[in-house]
Amino acid sequence: MRSIVGILASSIRTRRQRRNLKLLGWLTALFVALLAAFSVMFHWLMAREGQSHSWVTAVYWTFVTMSTLGFGDITFESDAGRLFTIVVLLTGTIFLVVILPFTFIQFFFMPWMEAQEAAQTPRSLPAHTRGHVLLTRLGGIEESLLAMLDSAGIEAWIVANDVAEAGPLIDAGYRVMAGFLDDPQTWRNARADQAALVATTRPDTTNTNVAFTVRETAAAVPIVATASADAAVDILTMAGCSRVLQLPRMLGESMARRIAGRDGRARVVGEFDDLLIAEAVAGPELIGKTLAEAKLREDAGVNAVGLWHRGRFDMAGAGSRIDATSVLVLAGSREQLARYDARFSIPDAPAGHTIIIGGGRVGRATAAALAAEGRDFTIVEKDAARVRDPARAVIGDAAELAVLTQAGIEDCAAIVITTHDDDMNVYLTLYCRRLRPDVQILSRSNRERNLSTLHRAGADFVMSYATTGATAIYNLLKRVDVLLVAEGLHVFRLDTPPELQGKCLANTDIRATTGCSVIAIGTADHFDCNPDALQPLAADSDLVLIGDAEAESRFIERYGRGRREAAQTA
Repeated sequence: MRSIVGILASSIRTRRQRRNLKLLGWLTALFVALLAAFSVMFHWLMAREGQSHSWVTAVYWTFVTMSTLGFGDITFESDAGRLFTIVVLLTGTIFLVVILPFTFIQFFFMPWMEAQEAAQTPRSLPAHTRGHVLLTRLGGIEESLLAMLDSAGIEAWIVANDVAEAGPLIDAGYRVMAGFLDDPQTWRNARADQAALVATTRPDTTNTNVAFTVRETAAAVPIVATASADAAVDILTMAGCSRVLQLPRMLGESMARRIAGRDGRARVVGEFDDLLIAEAVAGPELIGKTLAEAKLREDAGVNAVGLWHRGRFDMAGAGSRIDATSVLVLAGSREQLARYDARFSIPDAPAGHTIIIGGGRVGRATAAALAAEGRDFTIVEKDAARVRDPARAVIGDAAELAVLTQAGIEDCAAIVITTHDDDMNVYLTLYCRRLRPDVQILSRSNRERNLSTLHRAGADFVMSYATTGATAIYNLLKRVDVLLVAEGLHVFRLDTPPELQGKCLANTDIRATTGCSVIAIGTADHFDCNPDALQPLAADSDLVLIGDAEAESRFIERYGRGRREAAQTA
């Protein structure tokens, strides 16, 4: 009885429910009026036929007829009476279809469902919750980030703005807490002051409100937010954000770094302190040789950690053969990479012309990064209003051969496809690959399911908002350092696990059992990118490994995280 009273009480809390209740009152009044009118009409028509019935009988007949039961114990004999019976029957049917379902759904079923959803959606986290990550929505970035956090054993909660938003997320298996994002009490309930990180990727104005509200309740927690507009960066910082991510710029700069020039020079794509990760197109002197025959370590001191072949990454081995389409992934210091360039690059060879398809924020960021390096490029864009430098742009549809010819596709070194439509990116990647089988193609992806499609269409490298943003947020946790080499391929740094301390790499089966490959060993002073396979691993050393997300998970599952994990557990 109490639950029924509670449901009825909850049904008048919102404006919508009060409006529905008012409508129900009008429908009930109309039903009573019709019942009275039909009872009077029943008396009058029966009197004309010479039949006499009580008022109770009149109401009884009206109810029986309107409910379509039709017992048949009281009937009219005249056509007028039978026509009246049809009117009463149709009217009752309409009310049964409208008023009863409306009453049940709006005032019993829906409140019950909402009460059930509210009951299973927590409004606060346990007091002992700490070291967790708080998110404000579930999108592509969050899905990638949650996979990383789950692999690292870090608890993450989504703070949903209301119960309706929380319900589907809970059904999907996510940890969800309900509460208004602009309410300080929500973040107190979420234990934001004990969290490792708060990340919000909603619109700029919402992110500002979230950051300001969280900072009121948790002065020290790191807050990271995304920003669409340049002007929002300063505002978000003033609101309390520790880091503001402009993903279009980050993605554009990342794509620009991946453009390998024809000069064969090593281009840095990431770094861990003084250890640099670079990529280089194989020069004529290396094509046809195996890595053992190339003698990169002997001649330049760099470590070839893998080879790209048209979007497929192969771990380096002594017998790995370098062909004309190979892109070398190298690890070394700045001096070692300089020695590589001096030894294997093509002197005085131009880096080559790049075509950037799409003049949006990602395309403009790619162009700005190339311009900063003094590299030649042309933007292909339909909308002339997006073009900042007409001298370096071709206005037109990239799907037209004449437009691409005008942009220089016949002799370009690379094509970067940056539109926000994955279908269009697949279309243009396939088209450009047919036109230029030998050119390097980099493509943007917005949905993870299109990564393999873009590779099959001919893209050498595919980069996405989701993984770029998730990796940047993940690195802010400072649990491990992760460098996104490409979609699905990471370089990451971990403390040497206790199980490996004192062992030499030659006596471990890391690559065979986890799929990861050790590319460098770090000490307090420097990184050794050519570690001695017979040198025991020190307890205070770090391992730099390369592998995909599954390989990283297998490594952590087998060996743990080393000193850092032990310190956090203690």
